[in-house]
Amino acid sequence: MGSVAAAGPRVVVIVAFPGVLGLDVVGPLEVFAMANRFGADPAYATAVVSMTGGAVTASSGLVIGTEQAGSVAGPIDTLMVAGGYSTGQAAEDGAFVRWLTGTAGSARRVTSVCTGAWLLARAGLLDGRRATTHWSVCEMLATRFPSVDVETDRIYVRDGDVWTSAGVTAGMDLALALVEHDHGCELARAAARELVMFVHRPGGFPQISAQLAVRRPRQVPLREVLAIIAEHPDADLSVPALARHCAMSVRAFSRVFRQETGSTPAAFVQASRVEMARRLIETSDATFEDIARTCGLGTVETMYRAFRRTLGTTPGRFRREHEATAT
Repeated sequence: MGSVAAAGPRVVVIVAFPGVLGLDVVGPLEVFAMANRFGADPAYATAVVSMTGGAVTASSGLVIGTEQAGSVAGPIDTLMVAGGYSTGQAAEDGAFVRWLTGTAGSARRVTSVCTGAWLLARAGLLDGRRATTHWSVCEMLATRFPSVDVETDRIYVRDGDVWTSAGVTAGMDLALALVEHDHGCELARAAARELVMFVHRPGGFPQISAQLAVRRPRQVPLREVLAIIAEHPDADLSVPALARHCAMSVRAFSRVFRQETGSTPAAFVQASRVEMARRLIETSDATFEDIARTCGLGTVETMYRAFRRTLGTTPGRFRREHEATAT
């Protein structure tokens, strides 16, 4: 990517196409506009473009006015490619892909929202890089573009001057992270408060929490068990203990839990504990010993094995990556 001086406004170009997800476009736009309202200096000058220009209809029916790609005056600071259910069709537009490749070369940084990562990959902009996209197409992206290191459970990933984000609302988290990177945490906090957003939802935050990843049980006792697991990770969450709470035998509880949630009790407990440990690593300076104890993982060695098994990384590496992303 290019190196653009910020002498004037930071020009942010958001790329849309017919069938784009409206929030992929509007969400980041609102974040940049709010940053301007709270005194971003240099300010953001935003433009939404498409290959043909004019009105583009989003998948929701929202009509978005766009400028023609290539008509934006001045150097581009941030190129942001939105996503949508019609991303595959856009990726087959050779002229569009060539424009994207050429334009990215002169932008200071290149970003994508949701399945916009597919378009970056199609343009060769993710080769040899870490990236993410909507959870439902992570596997497809990795298979179709094996040179891309797809991280399946992050809301956004920064690899140098290329930033990619997960589905839909994660585009707002990405935009907020860009604002923080450009102008510092105080401005980002002000914008987040006004937009009623998380002040900082780090990139390593899971796309889908353990609680949302399972089906909601129909039986009240099982719902209570899920709440206990989420709220008291350091409690005795063994299968026998959870079965006693439901007044069931271990065998019956294990069978019903899996039928109702689609997960085994042990796998769900571990995922919940790792999720909490990951959040504590991102949001505190607590030692790994304290985090392991607080989250019910017992020892650092046990937490290490759980991270490797669940996330494919280690607590130490995860903290280093988070710190690098935050700087």
